[in-house]
Amino acid sequence: MSHAVDPCAKPGLIHPNDALPKLLEQVTPLSRTERLPINNALDHVLAEDITSSINLPPFDNSAMDGYAFRFNELSTQSAETNFTLVGTAFAGHPFDDDIPSGGCIRIMTGAQVPASLDTVQMQELTEANDNVISITAPKRTGVNVRKQGEEASIGQVILTKGTKIGAAELGVLATLGVAEVTVYSKVKVAFFSTGDELQPVGTELKAGQIYDSNRYSIQGLLTKSQVEWIDLGIIEDNPESIKQAFIEASSQADLVLTSGGVSVGDADYVKQVLNEVGEITFWRLAMKPGKPFAMGKLGDAIFCGLPGNPVASMVTFYQLVQPIINKMKNLPHSDPLKVNAKLTHAIKRKPGRVEFQRGILTRNHNGELEVSTTGAQGSGMLTSMSVANCFIHIAIDQGEINAGETVIVEPFSGALS
Repeated sequence: MSHAVDPCAKPGLIHPNDALPKLLEQVTPLSRTERLPINNALDHVLAEDITSSINLPPFDNSAMDGYAFRFNELSTQSAETNFTLVGTAFAGHPFDDDIPSGGCIRIMTGAQVPASLDTVQMQELTEANDNVISITAPKRTGVNVRKQGEEASIGQVILTKGTKIGAAELGVLATLGVAEVTVYSKVKVAFFSTGDELQPVGTELKAGQIYDSNRYSIQGLLTKSQVEWIDLGIIEDNPESIKQAFIEASSQADLVLTSGGVSVGDADYVKQVLNEVGEITFWRLAMKPGKPFAMGKLGDAIFCGLPGNPVASMVTFYQLVQPIINKMKNLPHSDPLKVNAKLTHAIKRKPGRVEFQRGILTRNHNGELEVSTTGAQGSGMLTSMSVANCFIHIAIDQGEINAGETVIVEPFSGALS
């Protein structure tokens, strides 16, 4: 649904729901690939389909410890049938001898079921008296037997191109006997902060100066995004320094991020320099926090200019930059998980911008989801992000919200665990 003409939006402000598709239209997924052993492939994205060269399972095998026998040799006169034990099959050590009529074998979980047998009864439903095994009849043939190829067959595509490789996928690849895979190379992201007031941590602050926190937050977000990042530090607020930083960043990276310098102040030179060395799409978003946001091109690299306020920088990363990175990584776009929760206290606000308030999501004694804000919501109050485990989404036309009303919440990773 388009929100571009929402009457609550301030003139010149674009709804973030309209901005995101426009951002993604400018992004081309990376085509660089590399061949990696599977033990180095975690969190990469497959650049090829993985086809099975074997059947899974590769042979009929037992789903549990018990006894294997022929189903058609069960007695029709009683609930139990006596079989003669003739041997044992272990996982990796099949029983290869002939099995006479009325014979059975002891079989362990994962062991191959001999071709002449078709059913396994669990150990708990049997009784052993020397070599005589009394088996309670199962309801059907083939019980507790994993059939050859029931999970996958030779030639079947098991993992498709574009699949992100997690722990389960590593196990699947190993199960198939795949030692190496072709994956897309990691996205390279260069980033720096701008602002003469910013100082590196570990130095003494002078009047009017603050420590640069945004680069550390951005570094953490990029690390969690499984990209290769390049930290170019703090760049002073003058056009030539910013120009050289852009040239250096774009020569090394697929994506360039800046923090600060994209508002309308006299010393905000990012937009000016971008117009000289690249192309820029500049938006003022109907979004709180995070109104000033810039995107463009620097040579072959994508550029995103985040707001200088620490919370606004993180919010715009979550809502706008992360989807860009995912598309560059060849991952399909998916909306973040959102859940409904009951607000524990009133929120006072004026309509006009989509708001992402920092919240604390919990379960009450009835198991229902409840959410409260972290308190003051200033865009410079980074401690609110540290306390929060979710965003509370507030619609552009929403006014005051009363305690007990249901709100939409976007949990951070692990918030519901």
